[in-house]
Amino acid sequence: MARRSRNRNASSQIGEIKQARIESLDQEGRGVTHVEGKTVFVEDALPNETVTYQSHQIKSSYEVAKVIQVLKQSNQRVTPKCPHFGLCGGCKLQHLDFSAQVAAKQRLLENDLWHIGKVKAENMLPPLYGPAWGYRHKARLSVKYVAKKQRVLVGFNEKATNFVADMNSCEVVVPAVSALIEPLQRLIFRMSIKDKLPQIELAVGEKMDGQDVIVLILRILDALNEQDKALLKVFADEHAVQVWTQTKGPDTIKPFYPVQVPQLQYSLPEFVLTYPFKPNEFTQVNPLINQVMIRRAMQLLSPQAHEKIADFFCGIGNFTLPIARSGAQVLGLEGLQNLVERANESAQLNQISNVQFGVSDLFKMTPATLSELGNFDKWLVDPPRDGAHELVKSLDASNRPQRIVYVSCNPATLARDAGVLVNEKGYQLKAAGVINMFPHTAHVESIAWFERAI
Repeated sequence: MARRSRNRNASSQIGEIKQARIESLDQEGRGVTHVEGKTVFVEDALPNETVTYQSHQIKSSYEVAKVIQVLKQSNQRVTPKCPHFGLCGGCKLQHLDFSAQVAAKQRLLENDLWHIGKVKAENMLPPLYGPAWGYRHKARLSVKYVAKKQRVLVGFNEKATNFVADMNSCEVVVPAVSALIEPLQRLIFRMSIKDKLPQIELAVGEKMDGQDVIVLILRILDALNEQDKALLKVFADEHAVQVWTQTKGPDTIKPFYPVQVPQLQYSLPEFVLTYPFKPNEFTQVNPLINQVMIRRAMQLLSPQAHEKIADFFCGIGNFTLPIARSGAQVLGLEGLQNLVERANESAQLNQISNVQFGVSDLFKMTPATLSELGNFDKWLVDPPRDGAHELVKSLDASNRPQRIVYVSCNPATLARDAGVLVNEKGYQLKAAGVINMFPHTAHVESIAWFERAI
């Protein structure tokens, strides 16, 4: 029997205008409602609002829509501070009151823990949050030369497109970086490779002599000519920034001008620690919240001098070295060799000897390889968005730590792993809470404390 042909345009249909009351927010910051048996995700709508909407993506079980009109407005709706809100895809929640953003993220974490992991925390921790604006110390900006308009765009991508937003400032990056957007547009327009420079990666380190240390990594697809080099040197001197270049992969990133410069670094004053890092290496984008997050992690982990503790997905030692300050013997494992090298550099710089770092693909962990590491009293786990599924599945009766503190950048994978720890490995979820590392975005960071029950 012949199959019925499918409508290939079904996913891009434009629906009729309908009315609905918004129930909640999803993980992308969209309003959620249910109409005629379907879940509808409504962009720019807030919980408890009554709106008219029109779907632009229609599937069999859900639709994605845009607000046409807000008929009944939430008392938590505010005027976005950024003039580019709605066009730029960088921030999705500026129209929601700041404290309400944090509360929505906390509810999302609780819902994911229950619906995905089938677990419930004994206690929900007070959310951690800090400055709402100018907090972001790292960013990746897109660059586009628009020949028809004879200008260069530098900024984040537009919402739900690959087009570069037409913007001249950004409220969430460090003010000194926001002030560079227009000068960068003018600079690149004058360069011979203005159509061969698709990206600029920004990194801001701790202030030195009262001034931000800013590095710009220019992704260049063609060689700089002498005029380009001269323009970049003048720009670097005028704006007190370091210019680096990248021609291919990460191994081609190198300083261009000036060559002798202050190194990027950040500090944890509470633990008397300083971390040098290179601009393309992973560090937390919000250094103030990073300090608060580490303080909470140390409170939950409560490391003691006689203990043996593992820090999985340790990066450059962001948590490892504060743990080591307690006197505990600490093993930090990370999948990337360059981050392990930087962690060792920081350990030496801070004169910490009771720590060891190693390279390990933690996404391929097995019970056998975990057992080879030996037994630990406690774990700290700080994985990327994919979570630590193989690691927690590898736990068995012979190598279960008494306590696990899990720092997550994805509540869904945290919930999945929490389900394994509680429902299969004999742990209790003692506490969990959100960390508002990325204000005005839908991104949810969180922390959870697990204690061995049996």
